[in-house]
Amino acid sequence: MIISKGIFNSQEYISHHLRHLQLDLHTFKLVDPHKIPSTFWLLNIDSIFFSFLLGLIFLLFFYISSKNLTISSPSKLQVFLEIIINFISKNVEEIFFIKDKLIAPLAFTIFIWIFLMNLMDLVPVDLIPFIGKYYFNFSSIRLVPSADVNITLSMSIGILLLILFYSIKNKGFLGFLKELLVTPFNHPAFMIINLILESVSLLSKPISLGLRLFGNMYAGEMIFILISGLIPWWAQWILNIPWAIFHILIIFLQSFIFMVLTIVYLSMASKNH
Repeated sequence: MIISKGIFNSQEYISHHLRHLQLDLHTFKLVDPHKIPSTFWLLNIDSIFFSFLLGLIFLLFFYISSKNLTISSPSKLQVFLEIIINFISKNVEEIFFIKDKLIAPLAFTIFIWIFLMNLMDLVPVDLIPFIGKYYFNFSSIRLVPSADVNITLSMSIGILLLILFYSIKNKGFLGFLKELLVTPFNHPAFMIINLILESVSLLSKPISLGLRLFGNMYAGEMIFILISGLIPWWAQWILNIPWAIFHILIIFLQSFIFMVLTIVYLSMASKNH
């Protein structure tokens, strides 16, 4: 369900909903959305705020739920959570062949956190901006963190650091360096070419992770905005409800894909060639 666009024309309405609430780190003031920023040192504080808020909700919810676990008479919530945990654990066991205490909790955190960030796309696109404008005088605000490329690539950087950590942990620094220099052409004359090829391959994994998630969620958010901005309020449900139902599948799949590919990349980094 999406609130009507009000006094904006369609172009202004769409542009307004694509602007972030930004903080200029030079002046520590909110950026005027009607002016071109004079610096690149900007923070999308709306994306950062909702990312941390959803992460906090995730932690508190599962912490409180863990205090009420029972074996004799499990509640429906406990059964549901166990299904999710078993589903993730099964995928981890099938992909990551080495026993590691970090991988399963990492996969679980990635899946739930990204799912919650994606789920924000189903909140009416005018609701949070209206509250922000009415109560806090915010000029603009976006509430889907995974539709911000800065957030998705930041998560990808974390995955890249884990790939490097597991590569060096299981192969040693010299083994990891040797893998970069002698793969795929095992000849001293091709060391520079191997290093370039392997570096591109290494960097492309986390970048593709972040861009895939960003592209899908940005496109989904854009469709909701277009429906609200171009169609009269009384007819929006004709397209909005079917797209929202279909988008639930996208929300789940993108969370699952990010989790599975993370496990795959870490599993590849743990192999000894």
